Amino acid sequence: MKTGQGVGPARVADRAVADRGVYYVHTLGCQMNEHDSERIAGVLEAQGYRPASHEQIERREVDVMVLNTCAVRDNATQRMYGTIGRWHRFKQHKPDTRIAVGGCMAQKDRDRITRTAPWVDAVFGTKNIGSLPKLLDQAEATERPQVEVADDLTVFPSQLPTVRASRSQAWVSISVGCNNTCTFCIVPAVRGRERDRSMGDILEEIRRCVDGGARQVTLLGQNVNSYGWSVGDRFAFSKLLRACGQIEGLERVRFTSPHPAAFTDDVILAMAQTPNVMHQLHMPLQSGSDRILRAMRRSYRSQRFLSVLDKVRRAMPDAQISTDVIVGFPGESEEDFQETMSVVEEARFSSAFIFEYSPRPGTPAAGLEQLPKEVVQDRFERLQALQESITQEQMQGFVGRQVEVLVEGGHGRHDRTTHRLTGRERTGVLVHIGRPRGLSEPKVGDLVTCTVTDCGPHYLIADPDPEAGQVYEVR
Repeated sequence: MKTGQGVGPARVADRAVADRGVYYVHTLGCQMNEHDSERIAGVLEAQGYRPASHEQIERREVDVMVLNTCAVRDNATQRMYGTIGRWHRFKQHKPDTRIAVGGCMAQKDRDRITRTAPWVDAVFGTKNIGSLPKLLDQAEATERPQVEVADDLTVFPSQLPTVRASRSQAWVSISVGCNNTCTFCIVPAVRGRERDRSMGDILEEIRRCVDGGARQVTLLGQNVNSYGWSVGDRFAFSKLLRACGQIEGLERVRFTSPHPAAFTDDVILAMAQTPNVMHQLHMPLQSGSDRILRAMRRSYRSQRFLSVLDKVRRAMPDAQISTDVIVGFPGESEEDFQETMSVVEEARFSSAFIFEYSPRPGTPAAGLEQLPKEVVQDRFERLQALQESITQEQMQGFVGRQVEVLVEGGHGRHDRTTHRLTGRERTGVLVHIGRPRGLSEPKVGDLVTCTVTDCGPHYLIADPDPEAGQVYEVR
């Protein structure tokens, strides 16, 4: 997400506030980071800043540039330092441009950032988004970099003003932080212990989103299905899903990410029995080897994982399940890898985010002996080839079926020649919809019922043919 490039909905700035110039936010990382960037935009606009246009960015006429960073993998770290280096040229062109770095890497690498990139004006942690305008003002007044990185959460991020990137869809955080101790993961160190919001606050925010035009809401948390466990309510997440089903005007609810060990039967039933909860699930596997799962300190084993998937599919035969897999974890043998291949083959994921293991300094696994790069690369390619074949088979199964698509926008650069809109059907699969002459023009946020006519490797195509009586319905 690149906030500040034409982000228009839900403007939060008080127009009585003096115009302080234009800002641009560049986001690296997960959906949690994307939502944090909406809050960064919100606090800046509340202080009188305006989003920069694409032309202003191209001409290097931006007053505040914010990089919201990720620390999960090494490539995100390299991208962060590469971006900071490129932004130095921005500042050389326009010396009064202020540069800020926030997010997980700022939480982790605060001293290194200011040491290696002295042109950065402000560094703020994951718990300090609300302090950004103050830090920028202090940096301008003192001509010295300002750093504010808190270890403890004092203000829940949802209390901050937010500029949402979409009118029809909204992120809603239900918790922050993580209580797990996976040996490969830096998230607990940079996001802190898990903290839950009250259900009343969550539902009130969802209602506001719906009143503002949102038709779909995504509930966010590091481990959404452990929501409420800290206060002894192990059914809190399923209660929340059911409560979402009572909100008038809310067409779709999805969530990310659950943890396999805590994925209980009541959540599966709530998904199946609540009409607006999407039959879409992102369930991180990480490895199919029980030995490696133990080394990763993942509190489930492969058969437990597969049994959860089996229960989900019995309750929701149309469910689309995606996953995360790490290959090349320290100590992974060829036998371990073959066990992962077997689990992926049996699981029949709709898609998988496959990653080569990336050692994160400060995590237990970083100190273990690493596998040769060529071995890891070979395993990555073999697993990816297997998953690609499974995904293609899943996409082919949609051809000829009728689907309901929430329109998100155009089909990028291809839209000029294909004249297609793009969106997602009710299980989260990407669909490109043709727009033949003579049919009403769907808009972003519309729900379109159409028939799948073809598919690609990771998407579906619905090209209606009015002459053959094949049209779509819009609501």
